[in-house]
Amino acid sequence: MTLPLHNIRVLDLTRALAGPFCTMCLGDFGADVIKVESAPKGDMTRVWPPHDRGISTYYLSANRNKRDIAVNFRDPKGLELLRRMARDVDVVVENFKPGRADELGLGYEALRQDNPGLIYASITGFGSDGPYGDWPGFDQIAQGMSGLMGLTGLPDGDPTRVGIPVADVATGMWSAMGVLAAVVQRKDTGRGQRVDNSLLSSVVGMLSLQAQRYLSVGDIAGRTGNDHMVIYPYGTFEASDAQLNVAAATQEMWLALCRLLDVEDLADNPDYADNAKRVANRAALRERLNERFRTDTAIAWTHKFVAVGIPAGPIYGMDQVFDDPQVIHGGMVEEVDHPSLGRIKTLSNPLRMEGFEGGKTVRLPPPEVGQHSRAVLAEFGFSKQEIETLITEGTVGAWDGALS
Repeated sequence: MTLPLHNIRVLDLTRALAGPFCTMCLGDFGADVIKVESAPKGDMTRVWPPHDRGISTYYLSANRNKRDIAVNFRDPKGLELLRRMARDVDVVVENFKPGRADELGLGYEALRQDNPGLIYASITGFGSDGPYGDWPGFDQIAQGMSGLMGLTGLPDGDPTRVGIPVADVATGMWSAMGVLAAVVQRKDTGRGQRVDNSLLSSVVGMLSLQAQRYLSVGDIAGRTGNDHMVIYPYGTFEASDAQLNVAAATQEMWLALCRLLDVEDLADNPDYADNAKRVANRAALRERLNERFRTDTAIAWTHKFVAVGIPAGPIYGMDQVFDDPQVIHGGMVEEVDHPSLGRIKTLSNPLRMEGFEGGKTVRLPPPEVGQHSRAVLAEFGFSKQEIETLITEGTVGAWDGALS
């Protein structure tokens, strides 16, 4: 079975994380993603630590399933080369500062003149126009201005960023979804379109129930730490050896929890008679529950709760995540041969579908700068002499050990 996007070619003009994550998603589904890096140094993330034998793990995390060409963006011939390539692709993805792509002659209006079926995805910090349209955007700035940090952290503590660059990752996923929708619509219309997205909009678009609470009833939610904002007991508790999460989300689960912990007096206590009262009195209830949780280990409680139908689980560090039998069973780590590092481990795409051949989602390792410059340019109709001249003149970079 062919991969879902096997006939889609993507010109990836992005760097850092939001854009590369978008194109990595497309690459996972089979698109031929051609990552264009700035020659000679490449993506800015290549210098971000930590490094695995000289290669940034940050870069490795967002660039699987891509081929790579290095181009000097300061050379007019390099820009003309990219415009030539854009005539023969299905999708262009860029995350330049608003207006910069137009200045380089790589904007949507310019490129679609020669390629009316082009799908052009733009990713910015705050949008391509509006009062903040010319502001630079980074993940944590978007987390703060979206309200997400204001919702995250302990009630008496500071607003806290999420432990991954969630604004970047969310923007990449939203943008990939938009590209896929445009690909489907193009089959009906024969035309491409522009897909705009921003870090700020992506996170605001994920505020879900917290946003609706405000929009519907003017309720401004605060930070609740590790407790669920509207359900209790649903949060983190203290076992004898570690913390664990327990989610007694229904009245039936609450009564089952009381029976399991042998605290059925709590079930009869009017202060805890329903969810609203448990939320209002959760400080006192937490201490009573923790008295019982401290009598056994986190994993022991997990098995006990799951056995009676109450969701529960320990809180892992990274080492425990990848030693977990369910994570291993799910195939969330795959191995691939890297041209410099040899056999490496990398995350798998989490989706499982028949379109993934043999259940594997990683076909290509994150590439070296300019690893595929010669091969890609040849596919786009550049002659061998043209390619070697472009490399000799510094317009194009080619990796010394390129398999091309």
